[in-house]
Amino acid sequence: MSYLDDPRVLFAAERTLLAWQRTTIALMGFGFVIERFGLFLRMVSGETVSASQRGFSLWMGVGLLIVGGGVAVVSAWQFRNVVRGLGEKEIPRGYWTQLGVWLNYLLAGVALALAVHFVWAA
Repeated sequence: MSYLDDPRVLFAAERTLLAWQRTTIALMGFGFVIERFGLFLRMVSGETVSASQRGFSLWMGVGLLIVGGGVAVVSAWQFRNVVRGLGEKEIPRGYWTQLGVWLNYLLAGVALALAVHFVWAA
């Protein structure tokens, strides 16, 4: 428990959550790009991509999507634990602390949906 009685503690924790959200989005975007790289190679070269090349980009991209979703969930849990430990003077009245948490859960759901879609379509 913090004894600072300062709302800046909450805002610092929220900035950390937002930094993890950016990391999640970057991992998901990179995973998407890697997964679709096989399609790009096929379009540029005009040849078919071998199963091993397609499999590598598929599983590497899906892996990054899942890691991004995991980062989103873990950072949301961690933020919720920090907020539970704050006193009432550290949280401004009427301030909704759960928006970032639910956004992280939404990002994790999108990452999982994309991963399932890519595996199912392959």
